[in-house]
Amino acid sequence: MSLTTGCGVVPGATGGSGDDPIKVMTWAPEDTNATNKPGMPAFAQAYARWVNAHGGLDGRELTVLTCNERNDSLAAARCAQRAVDEGVVAVVGSYSQYADSFLPPLEGAGIPYIGGYGLTTDEFTSPLSYPVNGGQPTLLAGLGRALAGCGPVALVRPDTIAGDALPSLLDSGLTAGGHAGTQDVRAAEDATEYSGKADQALDRTTTDPAKQGCVVPALGDRTDTFMDSFRRAREDHTDVRTAMVLGNVDQTVINASGGASGPYEGSYITGWYPVETDARWDPMKKVISEQAFDDNRIDAADAGVQTTWIAYTVLKEIVESLGGGQVTADAVHKALDNGLKVTTGGLTPTLKWRFQGPLAAVGYPRLVNTDVTLQVVREGRLVSARKGFTDVTDTLKNADLD
Repeated sequence: MSLTTGCGVVPGATGGSGDDPIKVMTWAPEDTNATNKPGMPAFAQAYARWVNAHGGLDGRELTVLTCNERNDSLAAARCAQRAVDEGVVAVVGSYSQYADSFLPPLEGAGIPYIGGYGLTTDEFTSPLSYPVNGGQPTLLAGLGRALAGCGPVALVRPDTIAGDALPSLLDSGLTAGGHAGTQDVRAAEDATEYSGKADQALDRTTTDPAKQGCVVPALGDRTDTFMDSFRRAREDHTDVRTAMVLGNVDQTVINASGGASGPYEGSYITGWYPVETDARWDPMKKVISEQAFDDNRIDAADAGVQTTWIAYTVLKEIVESLGGGQVTADAVHKALDNGLKVTTGGLTPTLKWRFQGPLAAVGYPRLVNTDVTLQVVREGRLVSARKGFTDVTDTLKNADLD
C-alpha cells in the first residue's frame, strides 16, 4: 500500500523535520446556526505569532493552519483530510462533535489529536487522541454531585447523537449523591426560542413543593436562548434553580444577559479549570495582550480559548522534549505514548496519557484529567463556589453508561 496521499504528501513526515516550520492545524465551527467557537482558531494563530516573536518552539517556527468545521460531519472530514494533505504534525486545541468523521483520516495518517474539546466518546477512546480536560463526562458528573440535594432535576439537551450521552453522565453524579436521577428534555440545538421546552422543564421540576427543583440547560450556544425563554416561563417559579456546565455559559454571556439581574444569577456552573480571574491564566492573557488585544473573537473566559492554550502548552513541552530532533507526527505521538508528563502551571493536574487509563472500564480509556471546579454566579460575577478541584474519577467509575 502506498504511503502517499492523493496530493503526494507522506503523512506525518513533513511539517517539522530539520529546520522546516512545525506545522499544525486547529479547527472549530464558525458562522453556523448552532455552537460557534471562533476564538479557538483565532487564539491558535495569535499563539503562533507570539511564539514566533519569541524565538519559536525550541527555536523552530510554528505554522498554524485553521479550518471551519461548520458543525457539519462532511466539513469535519474535509478539515481532517486537509490536515493529512498538508502534512501537519498534530491537530491542536480543536472543537467538533463529529469524531467519527475526523478521527479516521487522522488515525490513518498517524496524526495525533491534542486537546480536543471533549465532546464525544471517541475522543476518550482513540489511541491518537490526547484530551487535556475531562470533556462533558467530568463536567456533568461534577454538576450532578453538586445538585444531588435538589428536588427534581431536568436536563434540557440537544436531540443529537452527542446529546444522547448527556443524561447518563449527569445521573452518575446525581445518583452518587442519593438522587433519583434526571428528567430528560430533548430540544433542537438550533432553535430560535425554547418557550415550550422551558415550560416542560418547569413542569418536571416543580412536582415536589418540599424541595427546590433544578433545571440544567446543556445546549451550547443556544443555552442563552433557552435562558431567555426560561426567564419568562418561570415568573411564578422563582424557587427553581438553574445550573450548567462551562462552555454553555461564560462571563460575557452573563454580562450580556443582565448580570446580577439576569437569569444566571445564583446558577451553579462546573468547569474544567480555575475561574478566568485566577492568576494562573496570566501567561495566556499576555499572549492575547501582545498579539490579539483588539480581536473580539478571543475571550480569555472562553473555555475553548482556555483549552486551546493548554493544548498548545502540551505541544510546546513535546517539542522541547525532543531535544532538537525531528518534529513529525510520529515523533509527537511517540513522545506522548512513551510517558511524557506535561505540567500546565496548575491549570490542570500533571497530564500523562496511557491507553488504559483509570476510566477504561467505563469506556473512557484516554480520560486522564478528572478534575472539575464548581463556580457560581454571584452579584453578576462568575466566582469560585468551592476551593480547588474536585476529582470525579470514582463517580464516573460507578456510572451506568451503557
